[in-house]
Amino acid sequence: MATTTPDIQRNRRAKSASRPGDRIFSGLSRGSGITLLVIMAAIAGFLTYRAILAISKDSTNFFTTFEWNPAGSPPVFGIAVLAFGTIVSSIIAMLIAVPVAIGIALFISHYAPRRLAKPLAYIVDLLAAVPSIIYGLWGAIFLVPYLDGLNQWLDQYLGWTYIFDKAGDGPARNLFTVGILLAIMILPIITNVTREVFLQAPKMHEEAALALGATRWEVIRMSVLPFGRSGIISASMLGLGRALGETMAVAVVLSPSFLISGHLLDPGGGTFAQNIAAKFNEANEYGRDALIASGLVLFVITLLVNGAARWIIGRRKEYSGAAA
Repeated sequence: MATTTPDIQRNRRAKSASRPGDRIFSGLSRGSGITLLVIMAAIAGFLTYRAILAISKDSTNFFTTFEWNPAGSPPVFGIAVLAFGTIVSSIIAMLIAVPVAIGIALFISHYAPRRLAKPLAYIVDLLAAVPSIIYGLWGAIFLVPYLDGLNQWLDQYLGWTYIFDKAGDGPARNLFTVGILLAIMILPIITNVTREVFLQAPKMHEEAALALGATRWEVIRMSVLPFGRSGIISASMLGLGRALGETMAVAVVLSPSFLISGHLLDPGGGTFAQNIAAKFNEANEYGRDALIASGLVLFVITLLVNGAARWIIGRRKEYSGAAA
């Protein structure tokens, strides 16, 4: 009786399992995965324990209070302003960075000549390695003064939208500037990952589309973009993770205040990471517990964002390009 394909596969797996090198590699891989889960659980447990200690002594609502004074009597602190600033600045960064990153990745992978594509890719890789404090100093010294004119233009022509209505005077140390700076910081990350995914698009599909008379843009729209959709989502979530947790650049550029304003051009606001960096050294033990509680919220937001990305990719199998 002929041996079937499943039997052959089982025999191969059995032979592989009997080899010492395969057993060692399998054990190391499994151990690495378990270790990662244990570390994540330990971080979550530590943050939760310290957060409970802080929130149990908070005299107000932790989620809706617009004040941060854990050293007061009674202690008063909340994350409403921090959550608003973190989410708004990250959304602005994503709205700016993702379309530009996709355009740069497409240009490098499918439009630019090879002599130009390699230097451009190298420059983008270098930008991803620049420390955040350098971006922060550049933003404070160069970006903030030069954005004053843009803020005035937005206030003059788009002030009727309320969002771009500048209610007061002052330098451009606001959430809008922070969003632009974060967009510049996450642009290389999104571009690098997206470019590599676009380069993996099946050449046979592209050549078949060209043979049928499709233009270069039609080839990209029908072959490259559908194949790279999961990569675009993953790259965007990777950039969003950095935007949510960025500390030093935001701390240098932003003028923090515990006020929520729908006017994005007005100075003020705050983010989780910026608040932790600014107040951790001067905080007492209870104040540090309060900061750790805010860090727990940021930790949960990051997990939810990554979980949502995985759910989106898994919900549509064709996003992964596996069918290609």
